[in-house]
Amino acid sequence: MKYLPVLAVLSACSLGFVLLAQGPNDTGSETVARPKKKADAPTPAEPDQPKIPSQYNKKEQPVNIPTFSTDATTVTVDVSVLDSKGHPIPKLGKEYFRVLEDNVPQQVTGYTVGEAPMTICMVVEFSNRFQQVYGETWYQTIQAAYTFAQMLKPEDYLAIIAYDLKPEVLSDFTTDRAETYDALQRLRFPGFSESNLYDALTETIDRMQGIEGRKAILLISSGVDTFSKQTFDKARRAIQEGGVPIYSVGLMQSLRDRMEASGRLQGASELTYLQADSQLKTFSTETGGMAFFPHFITELPSIYQTVSQSLRSQYVLSYNPSNQVHDGKFRKIKVDLIDPKTNQPLKIVDEKQKPLKYSIMAKAGYKAPRAIE
Repeated sequence: MKYLPVLAVLSACSLGFVLLAQGPNDTGSETVARPKKKADAPTPAEPDQPKIPSQYNKKEQPVNIPTFSTDATTVTVDVSVLDSKGHPIPKLGKEYFRVLEDNVPQQVTGYTVGEAPMTICMVVEFSNRFQQVYGETWYQTIQAAYTFAQMLKPEDYLAIIAYDLKPEVLSDFTTDRAETYDALQRLRFPGFSESNLYDALTETIDRMQGIEGRKAILLISSGVDTFSKQTFDKARRAIQEGGVPIYSVGLMQSLRDRMEASGRLQGASELTYLQADSQLKTFSTETGGMAFFPHFITELPSIYQTVSQSLRSQYVLSYNPSNQVHDGKFRKIKVDLIDPKTNQPLKIVDEKQKPLKYSIMAKAGYKAPRAIE
């Protein structure tokens, strides 16, 4: 898809118009960390969430019905196969996939493919460290969040979590876009200067464990962590075990380019940002997601189009592991494409019969259940 070029540098008047048209209302003094509360308005109690309906209630449980249980473990792997331009490669049958668990081939028993609604949690860094009001990074963050929300389909679920010192749920999963935009209005004035990425990601992963179907995290962040309770290694392990794909959008690339060109980005500062980029790539790659580092705001639509295509065109594979020991250990997963006739790596060609390079996105593994689970 082609996009019309825009001016790289906005004038003050143009910036004001864009912020009023697409960005949040700049009135009020709320922060993400500490929203302003009205003095006379009592805090309403949260209503009880509706329970999942059951065919029988506790007083009407039928008797003498057979019950069944099993200790078998079933593993589900979402797989994206993309060409060198990030476009999904369709029409790959079940026989072309080989799944290895700890280098042992597994028998794929389940296979589905096709578009399906997405469940996305947008995790947005919004701290006073980088997102000073009306600054370049503040504007880029707002644009990135609004652009993605506008590209979703009506049936897609979206939640918004912003983090600085701690993560805060601005809106829970919903298909109501009015609720989503109300949540984005909260991105006005940053609160704390801390940017605790590890804590925000691990808490979000934990929140999403009970969600079925195609789910992912869209992380809009600088990649810098300042004061998390979690260490990088612990956060990395929790993210791997969580199995939720992370699609990262790195902030401040154009700003860093200018600082580097003028000699203002050297030594420890440069190392900090390089480490931040590396962390975003690690979290994305090991969960089956992707990492992007746009240098211009005009790149955002094509990035989100790639994310959308990747998620909607995933192949969903499932298998019963040959190793059914419930030891709580991490099992590594690798997905390959093979030619079923030769058992060799699959060669794909384009419409001109030229070899087509492709990449396979899948989670790095899963944590086996323990015996008591």
